Parts: sequence; structure tokens; C-alpha cells
Amino acid sequence: MTSASHRLRAIGLTTALVALSACTGGQTGMLNDLDWDFRGGGNTLDTTAAAQQATAARPSPDANGVISYPGYQVAVARRGDTVGSVAARVGLNPAELAGYNAIQPNAPLREGEVLALPRRVAAAGSGGGAGGVIGGGTVAAAPIATGGAVSVTSIATTALDRVQSSPTAAAAPAATAPNDSALGAMAPTRHQVKRGETAFSIARSYNVSARALADWNGLGPDLAVREGQYLMIPTPSGAPPERPVEVVTAPGQGSPTPPPPSAAKPLPEEETKPAAQAAQDRPASPDLGQQRTAASAAQFAMPVAGNIIRGYQPPRNEGIDIAAPAGTPVKAAAAGTVAAITQDTAQTPIIVIRHEGGLLTVYAGVAGTTVKKGDRVTKGQTIANVRSGNPSFLHFEVRRGAASTDPMPFLK
Repeated sequence: MTSASHRLRAIGLTTALVALSACTGGQTGMLNDLDWDFRGGGNTLDTTAAAQQATAARPSPDANGVISYPGYQVAVARRGDTVGSVAARVGLNPAELAGYNAIQPNAPLREGEVLALPRRVAAAGSGGGAGGVIGGGTVAAAPIATGGAVSVTSIATTALDRVQSSPTAAAAPAATAPNDSALGAMAPTRHQVKRGETAFSIARSYNVSARALADWNGLGPDLAVREGQYLMIPTPSGAPPERPVEVVTAPGQGSPTPPPPSAAKPLPEEETKPAAQAAQDRPASPDLGQQRTAASAAQFAMPVAGNIIRGYQPPRNEGIDIAAPAGTPVKAAAAGTVAAITQDTAQTPIIVIRHEGGLLTVYAGVAGTTVKKGDRVTKGQTIANVRSGNPSFLHFEVRRGAASTDPMPFLK
């Protein structure tokens, strides 16, 4: 299975858990401790670099709530703000600001939520001209990333608005445009959300944490984003952690050398027993099936029969992967209620079942689901089939609230 498939699987699992948090009522708080950098995509998916890459804090806005970068500006909402009140504060038409951010003019905003400004506005306390530039240097339009592509139209519009809003632009000497590396150092990249994207998929594509992305853009606890929304990509605060320096010791100064075995005393002759006698001497293996009682039976049943090809290794793998032929029935590990059925970007179903004691089980890599959200299921009931793949396997997780836990103690 390719790294992209693992990535899609991890994104889909995250979407299922986030969707679950919206429908749990009084249990919504149990997802507050969700790992924002959910990385349960298997051994081939490793986003450790994103977690280790520290990001700088978002700059503080001016008195009007505006943060100015060389190529664009954003407005930070205050408590009780709406799109209209932000527009009035910065001197823009509410409909223009709302349309640019793909939101309704009367929509309420969260405290700290960010709106992109369609054109340059005056800095707080100044009589005109562009707002204060963070990062200094030549004013140049920052690239707007849309799935890796640069929007030339947006760059041209931003530059044109800046020239028209500056009365001294004609008299100003021509400046040398900075190169891409200098531009990246001055202002964070902007990303315009496309249909089907999530905060997690966007964060992964830029190798930053979802929490940093949420903090910079004032996202809500569900990390919801909307098509057409502009997001600022957090900038790194410094170099990654240095690797520990390996200390090389001179010969004779390291660990003491153990004394060599004595050659004076010969080794005892090895006594080799015949195969029949060895088999008689070997104690019989216990039949665990006969010894298991109702009290000692496993809490969960294996969702599919097969070998475990990838064990529980958080954060790289938040569950276990069980090899099984395509079409093998996938069974509910225990009785419970289907809490969510969602699909990743590859349209692969993901099933989440809620059990007693605040436990959740997650089933990914499935097809042909036979249950729907809200259904009551019994232990061992078929809920789907193993999806075809190379290799084909079921990804199975057990979660206590939002935190993953090793499934094996529940299956033994």
C-alpha cells in the first residue's frame, strides 16, 4: 500500500472522530484531548517532522485588529464580532469582505478568527496608505496556495489594489522584487481551501501541526474549514532539534573488556537426544480455548481472522492491521451503537462504534457496509467486508474517549 493511501486513511479516520464529537451530546468534551496530529496511517506514514517543527506564534494585530504582511493583510475578530462589524472597523464594505472569505455578511465570528482582506487598508492611527508591514523588506504579493498551485490572478489583484491605494506609489522608486526564499521569510503562505480539504489534510501538506494551523487562523474546536476560505500557514520558529552528538572514546577508555573464556577447560560434550525422546520430554502446550471461562473471555472479539501484520505503535500506528483476504466479513468487536460512518477522500468507508465504558472501536479498510449510523450491533455481527488491496487488511483501533489504546489486551 502506498504512502498516499495511508495518508488518505489517516485523514479519513480523523474525519470520523471529529464528526463523532459533534454528535455525542454530553460526551463532546471527551474529544477535547484528541491528538491534533493524528498519525495512525501505518509504518509508511511518518509525520514526526511536522510535530517536531516548532512554529512561531501568530503576530499581534494593531488597534483595528489588522495584521499586515508584505503581500496581504488579515483581520482578527474580537469577541462578539460579525463580518459586518469587522468590515466597519477596517473600512471595507461588508459584502465585499464576506464574499472574499466565502462567508455570509451577518455571520458571527469566533474570537481570534481570521478574515483575509480583499485589498489594502490603512494601518491603525495612520491617515492613509498601506498598513504596517511585518517582516520588512520590499512589498510583494505573497503566493496563495491552492493545492500547490499559485493563483496568478490573486497576486495581480493584490498588487493592483496596493498600487491604487497608495498616493505616493508613482513617486516611489522602483524596488527589486525579492526572490522566493526571501518572500517566504517575510510572510506566511496563504492557502485557499478547496472542496474536500480538511484542516488535517492541509496541515499535513505543509508539514505543520493541525494545532498550529488552528491557532494561527482561529479555527473552532471541530477544526471546520469552508471552501474558499483563506488560511495562513504557520511559519517555523527555528531549526529542528539537533541530534545528540555521538561520543567516540579512545581505545581502552570505554567499557571494560570482559575476560576471554578459559581455553584450559574443554567444553562439555553436547548430549543430543533422539527426536522421539525430545518430543516426550517436551511439556504439552495448554489448550487456552478449553481453559477460558465466561469470566476470563476476551472483552472484544477479533473483527477478522488473520495475522497481525502491523502492531500498535503510536503515534505511527494508533491501532493494529490484520491481514485478511478481500471480501472477508468484518465483525463488530463488541455490542454497541454505530456512532459514525464516513468516507475518506478515496471514498473508503470508515466505521466507528461506541461501546459501554466510553470505548470506541474504529474499522478502516472496509467496503460493502451493512450498517448505518445509529444502528445497534451485537458482538460478532457482520458490519462490512475487507476492502481489496495489496495487501488487503483491516485497520482496527480501540479508543478510550479520544485517546487510542492498545487493542491487544481487549482481544486476548
